[in-house]
Amino acid sequence: MNILIADDHELFLEGLKLVLKSHFPQADITAVKDYQELFDILKKEHFDLIMTDLAMPGANSIAALSKIHETLKDTPIIVVSAVFDKEIVQKTIEMGVSGYIPKSSSNDLMLSAIHLVLAGGVYIPKALLDEASVSAEMALDFQNLKEATVATDPKVRTKKLTPRQIDVLRGIAKGLPNKLIAYELGLTEGTVKVHVTVILKTLGVTNRTGAVMEAVKKGYITPAEAGL
Repeated sequence: MNILIADDHELFLEGLKLVLKSHFPQADITAVKDYQELFDILKKEHFDLIMTDLAMPGANSIAALSKIHETLKDTPIIVVSAVFDKEIVQKTIEMGVSGYIPKSSSNDLMLSAIHLVLAGGVYIPKALLDEASVSAEMALDFQNLKEATVATDPKVRTKKLTPRQIDVLRGIAKGLPNKLIAYELGLTEGTVKVHVTVILKTLGVTNRTGAVMEAVKKGYITPAEAGL
């Protein structure tokens, strides 16, 4: 697995590199210190995960994230930032960012968020979910994500999937990436990522295959829709 990390604070950058290397010992980790370095390396190499700060020299942060996403459309991007701004969080998620992790997070929380993102979900800190003022399109999804995040005990996980989430499940069962599911359903890719995270948490699974199998067991989709 190839991971690209970007931050203009060298101490934080080196610390993040050590944490990732200890948890993903086989990973090839590349570290850069500004957006120009990041763009240059993206022209030469492919990455399985990109983790970047927002405020770095070389470009406007939102424009830079958009460019990164356009360059590597299928590569998950995680923002690791000290900025807690609900409008920025919403904007990054809507444009396709897969996670927003505060720099104050513990190593365990950060690693859990990374695993969630690699499983196809989206990570947003609970504190930001509590405060988020989101667009009408995403409001219910964010509320569902908040509730699913709180209900981590399978014994109390009684929330049901919505019809829209079942539509997303059918796309997952077909093997479609988030971008194509979004296109078919007329949603943004960010909204689909939120749906995927809600689905994973509500069904109590950690990946898309597990979600499909559990959805069949619970009757959300048929075996035929799951390709069984």
